[in-house]
Amino acid sequence: MLALAGSGTALATGLGAVPVWYLGERTHDLRPALWGLTVGLMGVASIVGLLLPALGEGSNRAVAAGLGTGVLFLLASRRAIRDRDVHVGQLRGASVRRAALVFGVLLVHSLPEGFAIGTAFASETEGLGLFVILAIALQNVPEGTSVAIPMEAAGFTRRQQFWAAVATSAPQPIGALVAYALVQEIESLLPFSFAFAAGAMLALVVVELAPQAFRRGGRRLAAGGVVAGAGLMLALAAVLGV
Repeated sequence: MLALAGSGTALATGLGAVPVWYLGERTHDLRPALWGLTVGLMGVASIVGLLLPALGEGSNRAVAAGLGTGVLFLLASRRAIRDRDVHVGQLRGASVRRAALVFGVLLVHSLPEGFAIGTAFASETEGLGLFVILAIALQNVPEGTSVAIPMEAAGFTRRQQFWAAVATSAPQPIGALVAYALVQEIESLLPFSFAFAAGAMLALVVVELAPQAFRRGGRRLAAGGVVAGAGLMLALAAVLGV
């Protein structure tokens, strides 16, 4: 049952790719807004969905260590692939590298979410497991959109966008099962792991996504996208009581 629940949250991520498919020829003109949307979604998700829960559960020292490690992880990953010919089939170049970074960061951040699912299931609090599963599944949908936008810009197919979005959440059922079996040990790691994911995501937003969104010629659209993405995630957090 727990493995199925974790798999369901992963599949929900794929749904976020669907809206990007139907923009058609408008995609090119709306690209600054789409990048801005990604900035808003990921920026708020990293703070509200990861950093604040980490601060609520752990010490400032553990959170600071996780945050710093996450930033260093992103910067090291970016440097490692910056001068490499990153390609998928015949697709290559800066846009593919950027898509790879987004994929990698969301992949890393899904493991602590899986830990959260397993820990909630092991809790004696009635209904907590179901609440956490629904919250993460709903939050995963706009994260899937964040995956699809840079992949669309790089020329990936719809099928590739969908399954890449799903794959970013593949660690969730694994993390859920591990946390359920080792709830005491995993629970103590949650603040660091959430802060680590938040640091990596915030660094990605600052050094890669925001500069791409606010390039000359589309700054108003980008700003509108940021507001829309941030507003969507804040509204979702309010509805879910995060």
